[in-house]
Amino acid sequence: MKLIKTQLFLFFTIFISLNTYSQNKSIWPDSSNINQPWARWWWMGSAVDKPNLKKSLVDFHKAGIGGVEITPIYGVKGEENNFIDYLSPKWMEMLDYTIHVSDSLHMQVDMVLGTGWPYGGAHVTLPHAATKLIVEKYQLKKNETIDRSIKLEDTKEKTPAELLYVLAYGSDGSYVNLTDQLKNKNSKLNDKGIEGTSVNLPNTLEPNKLKWKAKKTDYTIYAVFSGKTGQKVKRAAPGGNGYTLDHYSEEALNAYVVPFNNALKGREGKIRAIFNDSYEVYGTDFTPNFFEEFQNRRGYDLKKQLSVLLNEKDEEISNRIRSDYRQTIADLLLNKFDKPWTQWANSKNFKTKLQAHGSPGNLIDLYASADIPECETFGSMPFDIPGFRRDKEDIREGDADPVMLKFSSSAAHISGKNLVSSETFTWLREHFKTALSQCKPEAEDLMLNGVNHIFLHGSTYSPERAVWPGWKFYASVNFNATNSIWEDAPALFSYISNCQSMLQQGKADNEILLYWPIFDNWDKYKKGSLFVEYKIHSLSEWLHGTPFYNTTKELMNKGYGVDFISDNFIAEAKVTDGKISLPGGTFKSLIVPACKKMPLATLQKLIELQKAGGKIIFEGLPESVPGFNDYKKQEAKLQDVLAENKEAVKPVSNIIETLENAQIYPETLIDTGLKFIRRDLDGEKIYYLVNHTPKTIDGFIPLEIGNKEVVILDPLNRNYGNAIVQKTAKNTLVKVKIEPGQSYFLKTENTASQKKWNYYEPTADAVVLKGNWKINFDKGGPKLPPAATISNLESWTKLGPEAEAFSGSATYALEFDNPNAKTEYWSLSLGDVRESAKVWLNDEFIGTAWSVPYKLNIGKLNPGKNTLKIQVTNLSANRIRDKELKGEEWKIFYEINMVDKDYKKFDATKWSPMPSGLLGPVTITPLKQQN
Repeated sequence: MKLIKTQLFLFFTIFISLNTYSQNKSIWPDSSNINQPWARWWWMGSAVDKPNLKKSLVDFHKAGIGGVEITPIYGVKGEENNFIDYLSPKWMEMLDYTIHVSDSLHMQVDMVLGTGWPYGGAHVTLPHAATKLIVEKYQLKKNETIDRSIKLEDTKEKTPAELLYVLAYGSDGSYVNLTDQLKNKNSKLNDKGIEGTSVNLPNTLEPNKLKWKAKKTDYTIYAVFSGKTGQKVKRAAPGGNGYTLDHYSEEALNAYVVPFNNALKGREGKIRAIFNDSYEVYGTDFTPNFFEEFQNRRGYDLKKQLSVLLNEKDEEISNRIRSDYRQTIADLLLNKFDKPWTQWANSKNFKTKLQAHGSPGNLIDLYASADIPECETFGSMPFDIPGFRRDKEDIREGDADPVMLKFSSSAAHISGKNLVSSETFTWLREHFKTALSQCKPEAEDLMLNGVNHIFLHGSTYSPERAVWPGWKFYASVNFNATNSIWEDAPALFSYISNCQSMLQQGKADNEILLYWPIFDNWDKYKKGSLFVEYKIHSLSEWLHGTPFYNTTKELMNKGYGVDFISDNFIAEAKVTDGKISLPGGTFKSLIVPACKKMPLATLQKLIELQKAGGKIIFEGLPESVPGFNDYKKQEAKLQDVLAENKEAVKPVSNIIETLENAQIYPETLIDTGLKFIRRDLDGEKIYYLVNHTPKTIDGFIPLEIGNKEVVILDPLNRNYGNAIVQKTAKNTLVKVKIEPGQSYFLKTENTASQKKWNYYEPTADAVVLKGNWKINFDKGGPKLPPAATISNLESWTKLGPEAEAFSGSATYALEFDNPNAKTEYWSLSLGDVRESAKVWLNDEFIGTAWSVPYKLNIGKLNPGKNTLKIQVTNLSANRIRDKELKGEEWKIFYEINMVDKDYKKFDATKWSPMPSGLLGPVTITPLKQQN
C-alpha cells in the first residue's frame, strides 16, 4: 500500500511539473533572422571599408535586423578615391567581409545581380541589350518602282538597328516577303498572301537596296528592324554602368551571368538570395528572334499579319493579333529569363527574390518563378485610427491596394513558397519626417495580405567620417543610426519579428481561388501598344473596375480568404477529396469572374476539375477564345463545350450565397471592422487580427472553427494567455478587447495549455498627471539645449531656438502621488507623443510606447510618492531644417542627388518646426482584472 501511495505521489508530482512547464514555456516561436525585418542596404559608390561595414552590421544586429540586401548605387561627391568598381577583387573582398561579419552575428546577406536597377551593366553588349521593334513604311502606288537602300532613317534612334525583314502588303490583301532580295539571293520566293494568293517575287542585285515594281496593286512596304532602347542602368554604381539587358532572351541572360560565374566561384551558398527589382525596362517590346518564337508559340507567321498588328485600329482581328504578341512577350520573359534566372541561382545554392510588378506578363506566373516573390509599397495609405497622423504636405498618396499586394502572396501560396517579401516604406513620408508609429499600420496591411518577410526600404551605408546626416538615398526612410528614430526602432523591428514568427508558421489558409482573366486585358486596344506593363502605379489602367477586382473586394469584404490563379496553374490543378489541389495546398473552391476571353484548354480543365468533384463557380461565361490562329474553329469548340456542360457552368448571380450553399463560410469576425489573415498549422488555426477602425472592439468575436480553446498573443509585448471562449460545434467565440491601432494573434488548440489571458476594465476615470515636469536633453544635435522645467506639456520647440533646432532624445521626469493605494493595476496613457518614448516607473523600465494608442500597463504604484521618467525621441526634421537655414550643404550625391517626395528639389527651409516631445495629456487609469 505504501508503494502504491509513493507511486501515486510521484505520478502527480510529474504531472503537475509537466503542466507547469507547459504553461511557463512561451508559445511564441523561437526567433530567427528570417523572422526579423531585413534592410535593403545601399552602398554609395561602393565606397565601403571593413571597420564601417562591421559597425553598420553590428548596429543592424543590435536593433533587430536579420539580414541585408546589398545594392550598389552612385557615389558621394568628394569620395571618388574611395569608390570601388563592382565585382573587382577589392569589391569581392568587401562582400566576403560582409558575409563573414554577418555570419558571426547570425545575420544573412542577399545581393542584386548588378548595380542600381534594372539588370544591365558594362559587360552587356548591344546584341544582348534591351530591344524594341522598329518599323519604317514606304508607300508604293501600282506600277511605281521603289529603288532605294533600306535603312533606318529615324534620327531619334541613337543606337544601331538591324534590318530583319522587308515585307510588302497589297491593298488587295496580297503579301510579299522581299527580305531575301536584300540579301542578294538569286532565288525566287513563292509566298502566300493574307488570303492565300501566291505571289512571285522578282530578284534584285544589290544588297540592302530594293528595286521592285508594284505591278498588281498599291503596296505598303514595311522595313522591320531590331532596334535598341538605349536604356542604361538607373542609379548605377562605379563599374556597373551600361546597357540594360534584353529580358526576353536566355542567350542574353547566359552571357550576362558569365562575370558572376567567375566572381561567385567558391561562394556558393554563402549568399542567401539574389534579388531582381521591379520591372523598369522601358519600351522593350522585342527580341531579335521574336518572329521565330512567335510562330513556335502562337502557330502562325506574324510577318504575314504585321500590317494588321500595326494598323492602329481598335478592331477585333488587330486586337487578337496584339493579344498574341503580348502573350508571347510574357512567355519569353517567364521562360527565357525569370525561370532560367532562378535555375542559375539555385545551381549555386542561392535563392531568388523577384519583384514581378511592372512586368509585361502574367504577374502570378512571374512571381511564382522565384523562390521568394516580393511586392512593394510606395507612398502613404490612409487609416482611421484616432491619433494617427497623415499630414497632406508630408505624404504622397500610396499604391498599396490590398488586391495588388495579393498577386505576390497568391503566387507563393499556390506554388508552395513559404516566404513572401516586400519592399516596405518607400516614400512613406517626406525625408526625415517618418515616425515609427506611421510605419506600423503600413506593415500590418502588408502582413494582412500575405507578406511575412519585410524588407525595410531601406538603409544607406554611411561611414563615421560622414558629417550628419550622413549618406542618404533619395527615396527611403533611411533606417540607420544617423536618423533619430533609430533610438526606438528596435521596438518596431521587434513587433515585425514577433508577427512574422507567427506568419511564417504552417501554411496560408485561404479557401478560395479566383481566376485572373489576363486575356481580357491583353485583348484591349491600348492605343495599339505592344508593350503592356502591369504596374502598381497604374492600377486604374488594368485592375480597378474589372469584374476580377470587384469580385475580389466582395469576397474579402465578406470575410473570405482569396488567392489568385493563372491559366498555367489551372493546368497543374488536381482534385483531391473534393478540394482543388495545387503545389502549395488545397482550396475549397475556384471562382471564375465574368470574362470575355478564355483559352479553350483552360475551360476544358475547369470542367474536368468540376467533374472530378471540385467546386468551380462561374460568375459569367467566356464569349470566345483569345488570339488569332484558327480562332473561329476554337471559338465554335468553346461554345460547344459550354453547351455540352450547360448545368456545370451555369453562371451564378450571388457568389456569397452560392458559397454558403456549398458550406464554404466566411469569417464573420470581419463584421466587427477587424482585418484578419488566417494560417493553418497542423489543423489548428492562427489568426492575425488588426484594428484599424476608430473604435475599440470589445466582446466576443466568432472564429469559423468549432469547439476550440484559443490562446491570445500580443505581438507588441509578447504577452499571451488562454482566452475566455464560448464553444459550439460550428464556431468558437473568443473574448477580446482590441483598441484602435492594436493587433493580436489568436491560436486555436483542443485543450487550454497556457495561463489565463488577463482582461482589464477601468474602475474609474483617467487621472491627469500634473506637476512640474523636468526636461533634460540627453543626446542628439546640433547641440543639447539647456534643461527646463514646465508645468504644462507642450512641444519642446517652444523652449527656445536651440530646442527648436534639436533632434534627439530628452527625458521628462515627474513626481506624483498615488491617487488610490487600493488599486492593483494601472494603465498609463502618454497622449500625444512626438514621436516615441521609453518609460520608467520608480526606476523600473516598463516598456517603449512608439505607436498609437501610446499606452502601457504599469502594474501597481507605490503608496505615496511615485517617479515617472519618459525619454522621448523626436524626428530629425527640425535638425535638417536648421542645417539648411544655416546654409550648411549636405546634399552631395551624384546622379539624382536628393529630391523631395514629389521628385522636386529638396528644400527643408520651407518647413515649419515639427512639434516634438511629450505633448500629453499624460494620464493613469485604475484597472481591475475581469477574468
